[in-house]
Amino acid sequence: MFTTLDAFESPSPARPAAKGGRRSVGSLRPDAPRAIVIGSGFGGLAAAVRLIAKGYQVDVLERLGAPGGRASVIKQDGFTFDPGPTVITVPHLFNQLWELLGERLEDHVDLRPIDPFYNIRFDDGTYFYYNGDADAMDAQVSAISPGDLEGYRAFMRHSNALREIVFDRLGHVPFSHLTDMLKAAPDLVRFGGFLPVYRVASMFVKNERIRQICSFHPLFIGGNPLAASSAYAMIPSLERKWGVHFPMGGTYSLVRGLVDLITRHGGRFTFDADVDEILIEDQVAKGVRLGSGKTLHADIVVSNADSASTYKDLVPAAVSRRWTQGKVARARYSMGVFVWYFGLDRRYENVGQHTKVMGRDFNALLRSIFTTKTLSDDLCLYVHRPTQMDPSLAPEGCDAFYALSPIPNLKSGIDWETQAEPYRQLIADRLDKTILPGFEKHIVTQTLMDPRDFVSRYRAPHGAGFGLEPVLTQSAWFRPHNLSEGIANLFLVGAGTHPGAGVPSVLSSARVLEPLIPSVYGRVSALATTHLEGAEHG
Repeated sequence: MFTTLDAFESPSPARPAAKGGRRSVGSLRPDAPRAIVIGSGFGGLAAAVRLIAKGYQVDVLERLGAPGGRASVIKQDGFTFDPGPTVITVPHLFNQLWELLGERLEDHVDLRPIDPFYNIRFDDGTYFYYNGDADAMDAQVSAISPGDLEGYRAFMRHSNALREIVFDRLGHVPFSHLTDMLKAAPDLVRFGGFLPVYRVASMFVKNERIRQICSFHPLFIGGNPLAASSAYAMIPSLERKWGVHFPMGGTYSLVRGLVDLITRHGGRFTFDADVDEILIEDQVAKGVRLGSGKTLHADIVVSNADSASTYKDLVPAAVSRRWTQGKVARARYSMGVFVWYFGLDRRYENVGQHTKVMGRDFNALLRSIFTTKTLSDDLCLYVHRPTQMDPSLAPEGCDAFYALSPIPNLKSGIDWETQAEPYRQLIADRLDKTILPGFEKHIVTQTLMDPRDFVSRYRAPHGAGFGLEPVLTQSAWFRPHNLSEGIANLFLVGAGTHPGAGVPSVLSSARVLEPLIPSVYGRVSALATTHLEGAEHG
């Protein structure tokens, strides 16, 4: 369980936006409409920036003592750990946020490309160095299975086509109406979007290791490669097009940069502000009530809380029309994660920034996590070593690591009070036999995170690490909408809404708000009326 959380430092003093900015602090109208953003994860922060650019007065409410949500930070004994997202792709989505307010990301955050993206270690000890170089990838595929080279190239062409549809064309488009889904359906059917990722990969390549290389990505967003829609097979193309990056100082440097940006342009943050209820009058969001009993009024409310939790815990049951208590209970939820953070008094220079330690039987392990919901003695680990690129995240001569293992969520009934330590030791044994021989005697600090923390810290139902499971029947229109169904002036961002989990999708969920939230205050009420009428007709 978590043992310490960094106290957030005060944002830098306000200063004018650079020339050419669309808005600055001084351009806000005295009577500007007020927006409340619940939660300061990447989705909430991105929404706050976009609302400020539209002229809103923005208040961000965070139930924890520091910003970031899953992208917060752990500081312990001189070590800095990012507890959540560590794979940063599509950097221009961050660039856009600074540009909206007339500034430049590179003046505030040092974002650097990683090569290779991942070191993939198979159970037989062989490695695959996954990067964005098509020739290098082809050579490695050919070395493993020469007969699969053409199939792999065809898979990447398929991935490119999916990326152009799913991410480039639809990733920032609202799916507020069933007709939006029907318009996209022909392309999704044509490219097998109704089939699971692993099955589609298997149609192109025959070697099991190559199939895993083509299909492991849904695990990064809480999905089962054996069940997640093959729309997510677009991720290899997305990585090849824009690369994988690391912000010096860790992922939290992006959070800190966004908080400073928002504060410089008039946005306000309140920490330890636990929202108990979103206030709804005549099916229109009017503000929030905090756990302290204080009521805050607003013209619009944007929830970056877990989408299922938003409807289960924050919206009164009597006003939920589509995502009712029963529907939330019946939904399918993503896997849980068990994360072990540890600092060593030595360095392992042969370990890369991102390492995938694959298990003995990929398919059997996935079935244990998602279907039977049992703990397996087989493991598939994602190991993050941020000190490869930024040694300042640990004391001199030391290394910082986290090892993440996908596990069943709390619907499994697993008692983590008794199972946490045995499972940590299972991970330790696996690491010792693979990439970190003898590391345990060098541990100087450590802490754990398991599904219980996702319940207590993030209000995540069943301790699911990524919200709703990304299957076809819970994607796009079938997912909780960014413009709440039946409740006007309530908007959702983050992993649990369209387009889904993962940093690019979470940032894109705030982009989806662009056509939904007007810049002119007088149109807010009109939007409420129009949306409410549309909701009555499903």
